[in-house]
Amino acid sequence: MRSAKFLHPLLATAVPAILTASIGCSESATVTSPRSDSVAIEWWQRGIVYQIYPRSFQDTDGNGVGDLTGIAARLDYLKWLGVDAIWISPIYPSPMADFGYDVSDYTNIHPVFGQLPDFDKLLAAAHARGLRVLLDFVPNHTSDQHPWFIESKQSRTSQKRDWYIWRDPGAAGGPPNNWVAVFGGLAWEWDQSSGQYYYHAFLKEQPDLNWRNPDVRKAMFDVLDFWLGRGVDGFRVDVIENLLEDEQLRDNPANPDFRPGMLPGSALSWVHSEDQPDNHDVVRGMRRVLDARPERVLIGEVWGPISRLVAYYGANCDEAHLPFNFQLIFAPWDAGRLADLIQRYEESLPTCGWPNWVLGNHDQHRMASRLGQAQARVAAMLLLTLRGTPTLYYGDELGMPDAVVPLDRVQDPLEKQQPGHGLGRDPERSPMPWDSNQSAGFTRAEAWLPLVADWRNLNVEVQRNNPASMLSLYRRLIALRREAPALAVGEYVGLPVQGTVLAYVRRHAGHPSYAVALNLGPAPAQFSTDRVDVDGHIVIGTNSTRDGERVTGMVRLSGNEGIVIQLTD
Repeated sequence: MRSAKFLHPLLATAVPAILTASIGCSESATVTSPRSDSVAIEWWQRGIVYQIYPRSFQDTDGNGVGDLTGIAARLDYLKWLGVDAIWISPIYPSPMADFGYDVSDYTNIHPVFGQLPDFDKLLAAAHARGLRVLLDFVPNHTSDQHPWFIESKQSRTSQKRDWYIWRDPGAAGGPPNNWVAVFGGLAWEWDQSSGQYYYHAFLKEQPDLNWRNPDVRKAMFDVLDFWLGRGVDGFRVDVIENLLEDEQLRDNPANPDFRPGMLPGSALSWVHSEDQPDNHDVVRGMRRVLDARPERVLIGEVWGPISRLVAYYGANCDEAHLPFNFQLIFAPWDAGRLADLIQRYEESLPTCGWPNWVLGNHDQHRMASRLGQAQARVAAMLLLTLRGTPTLYYGDELGMPDAVVPLDRVQDPLEKQQPGHGLGRDPERSPMPWDSNQSAGFTRAEAWLPLVADWRNLNVEVQRNNPASMLSLYRRLIALRREAPALAVGEYVGLPVQGTVLAYVRRHAGHPSYAVALNLGPAPAQFSTDRVDVDGHIVIGTNSTRDGERVTGMVRLSGNEGIVIQLTD
C-alpha cells in the first residue's frame, strides 16, 4: 500500500540516503551459493508474480472501474505472457477512503468488483491455467466503518474497545504523544463521546488495530484461513512492519537530518511507531497459519534499509517467505551503486532466505517515467535475470509511463490532503490499454482515471505483433527464465563494474550458464573481464537485431543496451 514515496516523510527522504551511503564500484566478484539439487524448489522461488490493480485492469460491467470478471477475461493473456501468479490489490468491501486499504469486511467482495461467486470463478479459472492467486491482506488497520470499530467506539466498556488503540489525553490535555500520520497531520483522532483519542497511522478513517490483543490476532488469523480455505495461494501483507507500536507510546525523537523544505512529518524519527521487536512474533503467527496448508506463500511489504527487510525472514526463516525488496526502486541508476546494492543484499540474506526484486508497484511512479523508455528495457532485463523472485506491475511490460491526471480528475486522497508535494499515486494506477479502440478496450464508459497519453501505441494488441516491442522483450525474457535453470534458480556471480556497465553471470551445475551485460548509460560502452571466459552468443538483447551474435572477450554495447549471453561450455 505505502511506499517510500509517501510511506512517511522521514522514510521518503531517508531511503535514498541509506542506499547511497558508502557505495563504490565493486572490486571483486560476488558469488552466491546455489541451492542444492536435493533441496525442493518452491513454486514461488522459480515463478514470477504479476501485480494487478483491479480498478484498472479490465471493466466488464460498463461503470469505468475494473472488476473480477475482467481479470478472469484476461487470464489467457497472463498465461501467454508467462507469469506464474497474480497478486490482486484489495477487493474487500470498503468506503474507499484509501481505495480499499480501509477494509470494512475482510471476508467479502466490494460490489464494484463483483461478489464472492465471481471471485471463486476467477480463482478456479486461474488454477485451471496453472496460475496462482495471491490476495492483499491489510492487517494494520480497518475502516472506521468496520463493525469491530463501530462497536469499539460505542463506549469505554465496549467488548471491542481494546481491539483498537484508545488513550486518554496527554498531560497537557492534547493527544497522548507527538506521533504524526503517514498521510499528514496528527496520528490521533479525538472522540468527543468517550473523551479519548484513537490512533491511526494513516487516515483518520483507518483506525489501527491493537495487535497486542489476542482476540484481534485470532480474528485476523481466521481471516487468512477463510481465504486459504477458498483456495487462495498466499498473501501480500500490507505494511507488515507497522503492526505493533511502542507499548508505552513514547514520543518519537527529533530527526537530526531534518532540513527546511522537507515535509513536516520528517521532523521526527519514527522509532516508536513502527518496526517494534515484538512485531516479528505476529508475523510468525501469520506464517503458521499458511504453513498449515501446502504451497502457500507469505509476502511482506517492508520499507527501509536492507537490514530491516531481511529481518522479516525470521531467524529460522519462519516469518515472511519473501519480505518485499524495493531497493532497486530508490537506488541511483548507476552501475557501481547497483552492483554494490545487489551484493549487500545477497550477503545480508539468511542462509535459508530466498531473494526477490521489485521495480514498480501501485505506489511508485512508473518505471518508464523514472528511467525513460530505453532504460526501462534495460531494467526489465535486470529484473528478470537477477537471482530471486521478480514481481511485475501491470502495464510495465508495455512500457506504460505515468498518466497525466488533471486536477479535476484526481482520485487519490493523499494528493488531495497534501497537494503540491507530488505524492499522488493516480498517475501509476491508470487503466491498462488493451487495444486501439475506444477507451483502449478497458471499458465501454469513461475510465475512472485517464489513460496514458500514447495508449494507441502502448497497448497489448499493437505490441503483441511487434517483435521489437517492450511486450515482446518481456515475453522472451520470461520464456528464457522459465527454460534456463541458471536464470530461474542458479547462483549469481557479480563481475567488476566498468564505467556504465553492470555485468554478472548466472550459473547452475549441469546447465548452460549466462552472462548479462547492461549499459546503464546513453553512450556506447564496452566490457571485458578475466574472471569469466565471455565466449558465447547473444540469446536476447534489448536491441533484437543482435540476437544470435557471437561474443568473445570484449563485449561492446550501444547506449541503453542490455544483452544476455549464453556461454559456451
